[in-house]
Amino acid sequence: MLLTLRCRLLNPQLSKLFRSLPHPHKSHPSSLTFGASISQQPNCPYASAAKGQRPAALSESAKFVRTVLFVPPGVNPDDVTDDMILPGSNIVLGPYAGDAKVKDVDFVKSSNRPKDCPKDDRPEFAMLGRSNVGKSSLINFLVRKKEVALTSKRPGKTQLINHFLVNKSWYIVDLPGYGFANAPESARMDWSSFTKGYFLNRETLVSVLLLIDASVPPQKIDLDCANWLGRNNISMTFVFTKCDKMKGGKGRRPDENIRNFLELMKENYRQHPPWIMTSSITGLGRDELLLHMSQLRNYWDSEETN
Repeated sequence: MLLTLRCRLLNPQLSKLFRSLPHPHKSHPSSLTFGASISQQPNCPYASAAKGQRPAALSESAKFVRTVLFVPPGVNPDDVTDDMILPGSNIVLGPYAGDAKVKDVDFVKSSNRPKDCPKDDRPEFAMLGRSNVGKSSLINFLVRKKEVALTSKRPGKTQLINHFLVNKSWYIVDLPGYGFANAPESARMDWSSFTKGYFLNRETLVSVLLLIDASVPPQKIDLDCANWLGRNNISMTFVFTKCDKMKGGKGRRPDENIRNFLELMKENYRQHPPWIMTSSITGLGRDELLLHMSQLRNYWDSEETN
């Protein structure tokens, strides 16, 4: 069985995440806040059905795969095997995955309004997360270039939309962190307004990488943000950061926090959005996340040219 084979490839901590997911012969909750998962929605850049076509009926095993895993365009759920799943994630690798190497990265500009962002057709990925989630560290870790994104001991320092051009072909966008308790109320309101405007109006946005701190239990503000993105049909991937950490050696382990977060997400999604574990300290998840981004980006490019 695919699930059993997959658990053999995972480390003991991560395998617990899959044990908590439903068995293929059990029914799934039908009363969900959202009528469709992110990957089913029509404007999603990685919706698998071609425009104007009715998706083919799925077998029971395929339905199970689609419930637990993120199946990208070009992959038949019935054909998914354990070696197609990226380690430390629920992401299936498909034919749109391509060159994921980062050869160069350049800071382009900072914008304090969405309409001031670069005006070209290059695809972009927005990094979003709670202040002090490790967003700047993750950006530097992905591009393997120190201090590309400013890291600070003062959470909430980023207050602009920052564009970084990768390989002269696509952008990483560093967005202000949310939920920093010491920030003035006016700043938090301004962030909410202009960041939501960016999400709702940015046509070149391929996906939001929503960073979740795996070293702490699920936070309501992260769940609220994920649900807002879902309600507005905005593609996202959960990127769990700090997967090497345990707060002071006490409390729940990262794998337990991740499992609890995903269980809460099941209340609103028939299918899990894509998720992946990372650590900017140990290097966990870097290559896998870049591969995932490459297949989303290449599919977006192919849709734009059609």
